[in-house]
Amino acid sequence: MKKLVIAYSGGLDTSYCAVSLVKEGYEVHAVSVNTGGFSSEEIKNIEEKAYLMGVSTYKNIEAVGDFYHKVVKFLIFGNVLKNNTYPLSVSAERIVQAIEIVTYAKKNGASHIAHGSTGAGNDQVRFDMIFQTLAPEIEIITPIRDQKLSRQNEIEYLKSHGIDWSWQQAKYSINKGLWGTSVGGDETLTSDKPLPEIAYPSQLIKTKEEKIVLTFEKGELVAINNTVDKPEANIQKLTKKAAAFAIGRDIHVGDTIVGIKGRVGFEAPAAFICIKAHHLLEKHTLTKWQLQHKEYLASFYGMHLHEGLYLDPIMRDIEAFLANSQANVSGSVSVTLKPYHFTLNGISSKHDLMDTAYGSYGEMNNGWTANDAKGFIKILGNQNKIYQQVNSIK
Repeated sequence: MKKLVIAYSGGLDTSYCAVSLVKEGYEVHAVSVNTGGFSSEEIKNIEEKAYLMGVSTYKNIEAVGDFYHKVVKFLIFGNVLKNNTYPLSVSAERIVQAIEIVTYAKKNGASHIAHGSTGAGNDQVRFDMIFQTLAPEIEIITPIRDQKLSRQNEIEYLKSHGIDWSWQQAKYSINKGLWGTSVGGDETLTSDKPLPEIAYPSQLIKTKEEKIVLTFEKGELVAINNTVDKPEANIQKLTKKAAAFAIGRDIHVGDTIVGIKGRVGFEAPAAFICIKAHHLLEKHTLTKWQLQHKEYLASFYGMHLHEGLYLDPIMRDIEAFLANSQANVSGSVSVTLKPYHFTLNGISSKHDLMDTAYGSYGEMNNGWTANDAKGFIKILGNQNKIYQQVNSIK
């Protein structure tokens, strides 16, 4: 029998893949990768379903820490919001999931690897590119894409093989992870409708304002309200705390890898707060040229990550720049949580470049004289003055 590893979530698509591939004679090994979206109870349920599908083995790979260290921390360093909106909540996870799955397949001598992506989305590109780059010798199989199956086709097939479960499609498709939750539904398939309140996984519970203090060390979130923990654990805590205020909701409109426009709702309270708080701290601790060059490099980083190009060496080059830029990004940021939004109150850092010893903006200069200022302005404007004088001659 040919050994095959399948990226398995326990949903309809991957269940169809598992059953059909077993029936075709493959020795199927199911693997799920937890990047922050599964509870221990959910993992147990996925495992039970996998064995009912006839797989030989099931493996859950815990990758929350890897996801943070390989991807999320660089999204924070770069303050990455795709199209100034989306923190790449779920799309970033697919890269780490694909790497873990193909690593497992290679380690266990699999000749084939499968996933349940359709032919119309981004994930097929992300998975295939990682698989074929890291293991070109392993054949990729995608039953849903290759057979152009409808949801009803899959349900009927599973029923014919004794898997007669309730596959009723939920009104909203939810994909949860460490860096946020995506929400898809009828409203996101057109351009004019907002997602209703009920579509979001977290509902408003708290209405009384709450102040919190986020502490960063070299760009990483190391403490909340002076309680120190791992950055990934702090992100999970912040998600829980801010979700009670229904913070971090929006709809992202963007260009898919396959060239069509797409809309997706999302809820990413920790991502939004981390990025905005971190960016404020950077405004105080980085030079203006660091801030300027970081901005476009981070935009490229987010775009390449979204497009599935994580393994291109330029990504390691940008990561090195982003990491180096965080040397002095340490300090605390005060944040006020409110229903549906938050405000940044201010920062405290020993690296704060807003030092009154050198002057107060718009008030008093302590580091130069009036004549120094006049000379600086004259020389600074010299090039423009020459250009305008030369080119104003008829």
